[in-house]
Amino acid sequence: MDSLLYHSIWFFLVFFLMFSVYYFLLIRKIKKNKIMTIREFAYLIHRFSLSQNKLPFKKVGLVICFLNAFILAFVSTFIMLLPLHMLWRLLIAFVLLFALIYALYEIYGRHLKKYYKKG
Repeated sequence: MDSLLYHSIWFFLVFFLMFSVYYFLLIRKIKKNKIMTIREFAYLIHRFSLSQNKLPFKKVGLVICFLNAFILAFVSTFIMLLPLHMLWRLLIAFVLLFALIYALYEIYGRHLKKYYKKG
């Protein structure tokens, strides 16, 4: 039970810390009108043929902050649970990180395409 509590606290701590950092950086980019320098926005717009004018940047930015924080927190917590050598943990983390990034951004991009089509 202590292990589950420890890993849950670790997950929420990493999630909150990463979400705070991403949100702070997002607010700075919005204030400087450099929202398109965020690679996630550029990727979603290019990959799913979205219109820049139709997207609510603050709402999309908040979801991107949430996704990035979730991915990092999940991977770090999952890797801590594995009783493997450090090299195997790093390899699994690398594969899992890219798989989650691709999968979650694909799902979110399809959701955005459904509601904010170009044209």
